[in-house]
Amino acid sequence: MRILGIETSCDETGIAIYDESQGIMAHRIYSQIAVHADYGGVVPELASRDHVRKTIPLIKEVLKDANMTPQELDGVAYTAGPGLVGALLVGCSIGRSLAYGWNIPAVPVHHMEGHLLAPMLEDDVPEFPFVALLVSGGHTMLVRVDGIGHYQLLGESVDDAAGEAFDKTAKLLGLDYPGGPVLAKMAEQGEKGKYKFPRPMTDRPGLDFSFSGLKTFAANCIRKETEQQGVMSEQTHADIAYAFQEAVVDTLAIKCRRALEQCQLKRLVIAGGVSANTELRAKLAQITAKLKGKVYYPRPEFCTDNGAMIAYAGMQRLKAGVTTDLTFKATPRWPLDTLPPI
Repeated sequence: MRILGIETSCDETGIAIYDESQGIMAHRIYSQIAVHADYGGVVPELASRDHVRKTIPLIKEVLKDANMTPQELDGVAYTAGPGLVGALLVGCSIGRSLAYGWNIPAVPVHHMEGHLLAPMLEDDVPEFPFVALLVSGGHTMLVRVDGIGHYQLLGESVDDAAGEAFDKTAKLLGLDYPGGPVLAKMAEQGEKGKYKFPRPMTDRPGLDFSFSGLKTFAANCIRKETEQQGVMSEQTHADIAYAFQEAVVDTLAIKCRRALEQCQLKRLVIAGGVSANTELRAKLAQITAKLKGKVYYPRPEFCTDNGAMIAYAGMQRLKAGVTTDLTFKATPRWPLDTLPPI
């Protein structure tokens, strides 16, 4: 069985073909960073228009890369939500139209289920059950996973997601968009212990997150240093970046360990854009090692939004008989734990 995956939930157009026996046959990702850079963030209308321009050409490229024709496909999977409604509608309409024209099933896929299953694209695949940390610009949540569709939400961010806090703090530091990866790079030059940032919501029970206050703490720190120095030095920028990243990573690690202990599990999966952060990976490897467990994550190119994860998730849903008719819709808000188990 072979399936085409289409991802258009935000500002990346991801297309891939997944084969049940061979794995990923071809994939392409087009990032809209250049389109949104002047605005310091994603502009939904521009994102939608760029998906309109790029989706069909990328599908043609992926089919060519895989040396395949549409007649060799068994289904089309597309991201139906959550995400930006205009961007989602582009992928939904194209995916459903192609499936209709090619006379093959169309499969709506939950974006976060795609992320959650992305580590399954690797050679070292985690076994069920496990705890998953889904951490990106739009989401931060801990989920107990007992199987595909068997999801129990353990905790989530009550305000800013971790990736959003990274980007906003980077903007406060005057870094280019997207700021999260730039801040992480800058933090490599920072000095440990120069600044002490709080670890929000770690001094109380529970598995929810809050990063808005951490961003405010960073803003106050930057303002204070600016008032004292006039113009902050590069080293001060790096020291603040280090302290901020350290606080986010520690907070995520503390909650992950708490979740593993609460669920009495030793396997941890991390996915989403922030899962590419090397400090976070190292910290989570430490805590799982102490618990005699293991952490799993996708390769960096599949941490961000991509078509391969949608194709894989779509494959699992298609095998379970999940398809849609012509009355498709985009679902910008779609709780992960409402998905039917398979």
